[in-house]
Amino acid sequence: MQDAQIREGYVPGAVGRIVELHAGYYHEHWGFGLPFETKVATELAEFLGRYEESRDRFWVVMQDGRIEGSLAIDGIHADTEGAHLRWFILSDKLRGKGLGRQLMEVAIRFSRSNGYRLVYLWTFDGLNAARHLYEKSGFRLNAEHYGTQWGKEVKEQRFQLSL
Repeated sequence: MQDAQIREGYVPGAVGRIVELHAGYYHEHWGFGLPFETKVATELAEFLGRYEESRDRFWVVMQDGRIEGSLAIDGIHADTEGAHLRWFILSDKLRGKGLGRQLMEVAIRFSRSNGYRLVYLWTFDGLNAARHLYEKSGFRLNAEHYGTQWGKEVKEQRFQLSL
């Protein structure tokens, strides 16, 4: 087994594998179903279809030739709303090994170098390990409300990082 490596840019099969990682994890732990899976698939495909190197970044975590995680910075509205940190996930076998922290560092470094003043992300209450990582990286909770955008009612939370 090779060590996992963070790789920048699209890898063939990335859309399907990242959707699979999200759908499997969130179904198993939170009961999310088809509405969530289609939202992830549609929005990730749309992002990659309009991807611009000057404003966006997409990273995958590879191990043994297989995608085991991802993270993206979507900069399309960076000037007005901030850069959007999205599709942050690691497979079960890679959680707790420091790769999440490394992905966050790479994303924040890119955002700073691109002159973004604000990075934000949407999550929901109960993802305690992820929240700890966000807060350790400097993100602060700035909004929360109940919503159903992921196909099930959860307390949605918006975290932001001022750069």
